[in-house]
Amino acid sequence: MILADKIIELRKKNGWSQEELAEKLDVSRQSISKWESAQSVPDMNHILVMSDIFGVSTDYLLKDTMDTLPEELIAESHAGSATSVSMEEATSFLTYRDNASGKVSIGVMMCILSPVLLIVLASLQAGSLIALSEASVTGIGLIVLLILIGIAVALFISTGLHGNRFEYLEKEEIDTEYGVDGMVRARKERYRHTFSTQLVTGILLCVVSAIPIFVSLLAFGENNVAMSISVAILLVIVAMGVFLIVRTCMVWGGYQILLQEGDYSAEQKQLNQKCAPIAEIYWGLATAIYLAVSFLTDAWAKTWIVWPIAGVTYGVVIAVAKVLRKK
Repeated sequence: MILADKIIELRKKNGWSQEELAEKLDVSRQSISKWESAQSVPDMNHILVMSDIFGVSTDYLLKDTMDTLPEELIAESHAGSATSVSMEEATSFLTYRDNASGKVSIGVMMCILSPVLLIVLASLQAGSLIALSEASVTGIGLIVLLILIGIAVALFISTGLHGNRFEYLEKEEIDTEYGVDGMVRARKERYRHTFSTQLVTGILLCVVSAIPIFVSLLAFGENNVAMSISVAILLVIVAMGVFLIVRTCMVWGGYQILLQEGDYSAEQKQLNQKCAPIAEIYWGLATAIYLAVSFLTDAWAKTWIVWPIAGVTYGVVIAVAKVLRKK
């Protein structure tokens, strides 16, 4: 076993992320990444420090012929009950994650677009621009809304069912077999540019989505028809932006799960499990509030604001919950 694989094995046995090991060695995370992918080799000073913090000899680290961990470390490793992940399992998970990212992002986009037709038809009917009654407009709009939400829910459920076999990767401590770590890192690096591009594009679309409203105000004043159509355009742009964000983040998250980095380090997994009920309750309440307010007020052109507010607030709620859980 080469030094790179030994560093990976010992780091994971201790439940440390690359960032945590880098902090202990007073180096950058990029240095750890290069060591673990065999792109570079740590100097002797860092070898000595690793020998100390890992509790192994320098001979074990430096000699490729020494593949066996000391008996006490093997016992600790077994006690940790980390689940082994094979190359086949890791590849299957990344394939599932890529397919699921498309379905989930389409489902989220459908939820955002669901009230668009209702908004447009209602505004056109109110302005006497179409020959349909208010009841007909409301009926058509609600039917389309419910169909889109129904399709979205079906996508979420089917994706979740297919992904049940991989749930342990997000919740339990894992130990990837030889070669898996390097494969995942290589794929992650190849995807890095796509991830950055799609994430930035998605965020920019969400930021500029309000422009149609400002243009409508400048060009038509407080004209209800123009304002409603501009809101519909806003939702379309937001839907496109969120589609890109959700899709690329799910793919990127798949790499982080297998590498146990970021939100999927051993410590964060424990916190995520504790905070999972909070997330389920939160989004259930957000959906109930959105539908209740929208149906009671019939102000679909305005109630969409619930979602960006809920999204921002969710981050704060989860951050506070994690801090409290740590304490």
